Amino acid sequence: MSDLCESHPSDIKCCFSLKNTTNEEFRAVWIATVDNIDWPSSKTASSARQQTELIHILNTIQLLNMNVVIFQVRPAGDAFYSSSLEPWSFYLTGTQGVAPSPLWDPLEFIINEAHKRNIEVHAWLNPYRARITGATYELTPTNMAKRFPQYAYTYAKNIWMDPGAVEVQEFIVNVTADIASRYAVDGIHMDDYFYPYSDGTEFPDAATYADYQEHGGHLNKSDWRRSNVNSLIQSIYTQIHAIRPKVKFGVSPFGIWKSGVPTGIAGLSSYDSLFCDSRMWLEQGLVDYMTPQLYWQIDPPAQSYPVLLNWWVEQSVKDRHVYPGNALYRTLPSVSDWSLNEIIRQIDITRSMRNRLALGNVFFSLSQIMENVKGIQNSLAILYQEKAIVPKMNWL
Repeated sequence: MSDLCESHPSDIKCCFSLKNTTNEEFRAVWIATVDNIDWPSSKTASSARQQTELIHILNTIQLLNMNVVIFQVRPAGDAFYSSSLEPWSFYLTGTQGVAPSPLWDPLEFIINEAHKRNIEVHAWLNPYRARITGATYELTPTNMAKRFPQYAYTYAKNIWMDPGAVEVQEFIVNVTADIASRYAVDGIHMDDYFYPYSDGTEFPDAATYADYQEHGGHLNKSDWRRSNVNSLIQSIYTQIHAIRPKVKFGVSPFGIWKSGVPTGIAGLSSYDSLFCDSRMWLEQGLVDYMTPQLYWQIDPPAQSYPVLLNWWVEQSVKDRHVYPGNALYRTLPSVSDWSLNEIIRQIDITRSMRNRLALGNVFFSLSQIMENVKGIQNSLAILYQEKAIVPKMNWL
């Protein structure tokens, strides 16, 4: 077989159906709770049924020799755990602020059950979103949009907090630190929602930026926005490691840092549109792992999976791990109708870069695994036929 990846004209070496020759590999799946995407199946289901569903999920993950679940505990300024800072989630009980009855703590539950199965739990938080597009449920007084109403904006039909507000940033750091201090999570995880995806209008933070300028700030607005997000990332990294030095911090940004980088890549620029300088976080070691959402096929040159993954691993000058995110949902006929072979080849390509710290994959989303779309469980069982431990991070 040629040294070149047969699906793309590049110098990236890969070998399809490449076996995992090490016992260290990050084999993860996101469990999305927002809008009940993956779990719970119903926000009005009984506590017992919701627990049974989680057990079934973990048993399936264990059977497939996967070893990490990234569990969404804070989809929109709310909590899938007992919190004095934020309200119980609407997506858990059907009413924000109403505790499950009988009372139980989903984060504590999944940690206990996952650890019995040698599965890590990374608590996934969305930092600035207070309510998602189209949602109409009432917010409680402890929702951050009610705590800081002067910094809560309706934008793109979401309610979004202002990342430039110091009070908002401090609150998010405190929420994250609270989880790290009270729960035996193995990691803290944030996804791609920093400044919101644009709806074509200007994000309404003019007053916050003016206040920054009045206090001597000299950055232009775009650089100021990026500095706000950078400050949050750095503060969380520092704070959670001060509390628990071994806890891992990961971020899952949009898969393209800048359109045109590397050469030939085209698409939304997260640096310019989301004000997310994810490359800098890798360069400065402000994350323990990076999970760029590489939700594209191998073949299209404008967003080629191997070209983008190669670029991301090149940015890890502090030897932080890169675990790309893979779009299982695109195998659905109603979405993109990808063949399973696309996903298998992407895992093979990732494995071909393991010596450069591409040490595993994260799948979105759990539902396609649980529904065994196109026989995905069978493919994963073959790819993951040998058990693996989560890669060690020697700097922690």
